[in-house]
Amino acid sequence: MAETYNDRFIKAMQHGVEALLHEWELPASSGVSLLNISENATFVARDPAGERSIIARVHRPGYHTRQEIESELSWIDSLCKAGIVSTAAPLPLNSGGRIAEFSYNGESRLVVGFEFLPGSEPAPQNDLKSDFYALGAITARLHDHSQRWRVPAGFVRKTWDFDSMLGNRPLWGDWREALGLDDQGRRLLEETARHLEKELSAYGKEGHRFGLVHADLRLANLLVDGKTLSVIDFDDCGFSWFMYDFAAAISFIEEDPQIPELQDSWVAGYRSIKKLSTADEAAIPTFIMLRRLLLTAWIASHAETETAQALGPAYTRGTIRLATRYLDTHHHC
Repeated sequence: MAETYNDRFIKAMQHGVEALLHEWELPASSGVSLLNISENATFVARDPAGERSIIARVHRPGYHTRQEIESELSWIDSLCKAGIVSTAAPLPLNSGGRIAEFSYNGESRLVVGFEFLPGSEPAPQNDLKSDFYALGAITARLHDHSQRWRVPAGFVRKTWDFDSMLGNRPLWGDWREALGLDDQGRRLLEETARHLEKELSAYGKEGHRFGLVHADLRLANLLVDGKTLSVIDFDDCGFSWFMYDFAAAISFIEEDPQIPELQDSWVAGYRSIKKLSTADEAAIPTFIMLRRLLLTAWIASHAETETAQALGPAYTRGTIRLATRYLDTHHHC
């Protein structure tokens, strides 16, 4: 996978997007620049007059099928139509449909264009309580919609449960490959994983606890513009526990001292829209630990990304600290 992230590859992806600009009625002279790379490569394209910008998401092959991407877009359509959340609408292509493609090294690359939304990512060093209250309310509306929405025929998205996260066929790699993990740490995380599996099995997957979720509401996927909080990037949306959405919201900042306050704000925001039982609230720490182990695996399997390189073995050490605390708190359960 390492060659996937070098300059030559990024340039090739950029040229692929440039060749498709006419599909979104942008002139060929529009500037295309890389926004970020994680699972996919995301570019911003700006017309020379500065009047219009779009976001182009180039999917990595072998992850989402065309049908899975169509399913993501159909949920976004429904959310936009119902006014559930402020999000970037997918853009139609001049040639019909909404998924464009180009070929690179004999492989097809699927591309989706989205409208460009104003705003900036909330910064972790700021007081995020009001943002998390707003996010809690938005998440409750998403969950309410997902529970009422009749999923269309042919709708396919991945399931994020224990098996697909930490089990034998993990979607994001094996946490045992974590950077800098020693035998002692491995044993502790093994015990943590066993405990998570037991807790999640007892918690269950009934319809009021498990359904279609965004699954990646982290700060990088939020945009604050004045009083508006927008949610972007539904690329990981799939079937999981509703409370997992809070755990995803604190991705990479799990050890921040303000997390307990942010959780309280999120829960209060959620309850301003939708009922949340004490049992569901009590399960949140289990989902935080689950997400943290999943991200530890992601960093190991995406070692060439900027995120993984910035976090490195220190993130694994943090995972061990969190796991120690989690087991100390939850082993009596």
